[in-house]
Amino acid sequence: MSPADGMAAFTPTARSQVRRRPQRAAYDEAAVYGVLDAGVMAHVGYVIDGQPYVTPTAYWREGRRLYWHGAAASRMLETVAQGLPVCVTVSFLDGFVVGRSGITHSVNYRSVMAFGRARLVEDIAEVRAAMDAFVDRLYAGRPVKLRPTTDDELRRLKLVEMEIEEASAKIKDTGVGDLPADEGWGAWFGVFPVETRIGAPLPDPRNLTPRTDDLSPYAEGARLDDALATAAARTYGAPVST
Repeated sequence: MSPADGMAAFTPTARSQVRRRPQRAAYDEAAVYGVLDAGVMAHVGYVIDGQPYVTPTAYWREGRRLYWHGAAASRMLETVAQGLPVCVTVSFLDGFVVGRSGITHSVNYRSVMAFGRARLVEDIAEVRAAMDAFVDRLYAGRPVKLRPTTDDELRRLKLVEMEIEEASAKIKDTGVGDLPADEGWGAWFGVFPVETRIGAPLPDPRNLTPRTDDLSPYAEGARLDDALATAAARTYGAPVST
């Protein structure tokens, strides 16, 4: 996969270059952001005193910056905010590929690996703007409808920002790769698509307010990745690059 003409791209190095099946890799912003903007959960990899850790967390993107947050006492946030190298991964399982021999079974997927160093966001105004941006990324226009978050509430969390230094996307969306020896073998083969969809809304019994347009991407039955991508597009428009 190659970037479109004129499309900004991340320059791969030894740590981000895809070696296995490189034809499935892409380094342009459109491909990388397409995966990132369709998700909301990431896994953050880092090392403390020689011990690797991987922590799942919600995230959001603004241009080439990724943000995530948690409790002020979070050891992960305290550690990565000191400027340690970090690898953030986002992935989707899109299908089970079932072949006529064991070796031709596989999965379809989309994934991104993003590398950088995180910094702690300490200015309370920056934290407020970033947290509003998180809500806005999921529900475009919603922050202005909400009770403003107090400074004390913001001090109970820790927020980090990571500039993406390198990133690679890897995507597989194929059918069964039959081998000559499989020909004529009497076993079913094909693909089982895998999707996560939005369920029926469960309003709080105390709720007296109808749903507003900021919630419209999350219609019952909508694919989650489509809903998140739609919400990001409503907030950012075309992919944001900086």
